[in-house]
Amino acid sequence: MRQERIELLIERGRLLERISMQRAQLSRDVEPISGSLQTADSIVAGLRNATGYLKEHPHVVGATVAVLVVLRPQRVWRWSKRAFFAWRTWHLLRQKIAAL
Repeated sequence: MRQERIELLIERGRLLERISMQRAQLSRDVEPISGSLQTADSIVAGLRNATGYLKEHPHVVGATVAVLVVLRPQRVWRWSKRAFFAWRTWHLLRQKIAAL
């Protein structure tokens, strides 16, 4: 029983060392794109904050839409189509990425 415990502890040590080496390698591999990843993280955080604000203040969205419709209905329609296309593309990309 004691020998099995010793072997398990040795194997655990080997696995921990292997994990440490893999983490170090991953850190080195990601270093060239870390600036881009930080920028993407800050953009995502900003979008989440903006979404949270708009959920808490729906009257801002309604007023903005009303003003746009009154001022330029054709432009609003054109941008609405573009926004829908962008949203649909984003949705499909997220599904494909999740499937990987």
